Amino acid sequence: MSCTENYKALLEELESIKKNGVKLLPVSKTVSADVIKELYDAGVREFAENRIEVLTPKAESLPDDICWHFIGRLQSNKVRKILKIAQVIHSVDSVELVQRIDRIAGEEKCTPEIFLEISVSGEACKGGFPVEQAVELAQVAADARNIKVVGLMTMAPLEATPEECRVVFNGLRECRDKIENELKISLPELSMGMSNDWKEAVACGATVIRVGSSIFHKE
Repeated sequence: MSCTENYKALLEELESIKKNGVKLLPVSKTVSADVIKELYDAGVREFAENRIEVLTPKAESLPDDICWHFIGRLQSNKVRKILKIAQVIHSVDSVELVQRIDRIAGEEKCTPEIFLEISVSGEACKGGFPVEQAVELAQVAADARNIKVVGLMTMAPLEATPEECRVVFNGLRECRDKIENELKISLPELSMGMSNDWKEAVACGATVIRVGSSIFHKE
């Protein structure tokens, strides 16, 4: 199957479980600009990348109306480069990074949408702000002038069972609910779930699933 066929099959599966309001975000980090263009020609306008050095040449060679999502760990010295290309950042995981993005966004006269990355599973090898301090991070983001915080993001452990995945994803939703209740702000988006665990994520309230191999592999 082509990537377009895979993408459409996933959309149909989402619709079949009454979850057709979930955004299916193709993670194109392993494929060339030509493959991305195939999906673009089929009507897809949002893609995700995790490395600025890979994203930059792709963005330069593809149409300007693509909305790029950055999902990788963001180094502070690369914020300006990212803001020149990506409109959405899923991996904001510190107060310092929020403040830096806010300052540079002001200088660049842009208003990126951001997800606060929360470490629900507590894995040291993954990024993410401690769930116990998430309200603090959300307050800083909500007070920023040049960014729009739209929700939270997390990842389940790679080898997690479906039940373990559900614990993580439910944990993110509960974290979001607590922030909304305490700060009286709206965080409508939950970015969680990938090719191996998106069904568990959707069942737990995901609004954005980040899918790579299930779209771009060819049988």
